[in-house]
Amino acid sequence: MADTTLEVLLTPAEYERPRAWENHVCVVFDILRATTSMVSALASGAAGILPVAGIEEAVQLKQAHPGVLLAGEREGLRITADLSGGVEFDLGNSPREFLPEKVAGRTIVLTTTNGTRALRACARAETVLVGSFHNLRAVTHWLRKHRPPNLLLICSGTHEEAALEDTLAAGALCERIWPDYSTGQVADSAEMARRLYPLMQTDLVGAMHFSRNGRRLLSHPELRADVPYCMQRELHQLQAVMQPNGLVTALPDERLP
Repeated sequence: MADTTLEVLLTPAEYERPRAWENHVCVVFDILRATTSMVSALASGAAGILPVAGIEEAVQLKQAHPGVLLAGEREGLRITADLSGGVEFDLGNSPREFLPEKVAGRTIVLTTTNGTRALRACARAETVLVGSFHNLRAVTHWLRKHRPPNLLLICSGTHEEAALEDTLAAGALCERIWPDYSTGQVADSAEMARRLYPLMQTDLVGAMHFSRNGRRLLSHPELRADVPYCMQRELHQLQAVMQPNGLVTALPDERLP
């Protein structure tokens, strides 16, 4: 498709600047850990996940809708009452927490440092897919089926910086869809991500020792197991999309090739 565009946005400064989102399809990655947790929650039967920017907004939604679960982190750790003004969050941001017995049938309000920020930034896009290593094949299948002409891969980043883990996931996806986009307008960022992934794909867990966020999680005994968990590929055959109302839900089951 010669009239296509493919770009990887590596930092919050890129996805938060003014942009014509309306004619783009976006795939958002926050590998460590928000988008991985969303995919895990949906795979465990959650009804949906509502990403919100801040703790105050999450608490207000809980007050208005007592049946929702509150989930989120600050500095990697579950939000506690001292941060939220007296409300203990039900879950943190570890994908290992989102088990069927906790989340099946429930709506989850989630606030994280960067992942929910990235999702909200591209909310006006034509379609917003939630990506992780866990569902990379399913995301690839959706893109190959729908062939969106303008594709943005959003790396949530770490604070204001690029994140190695998100760039690797974007590179893995670029590699898979390259035949559909290589003859169009390909940004240098997409070429960079595509060339980086093969250098580290055989040991993604080891690569996280070069990631700021990876090192931070590995330094916490209660969180270090999240790193190898998040680096697992093709754990779920699940496509997740952000609806116009902001709720992230699973698309109906679709047989993958």
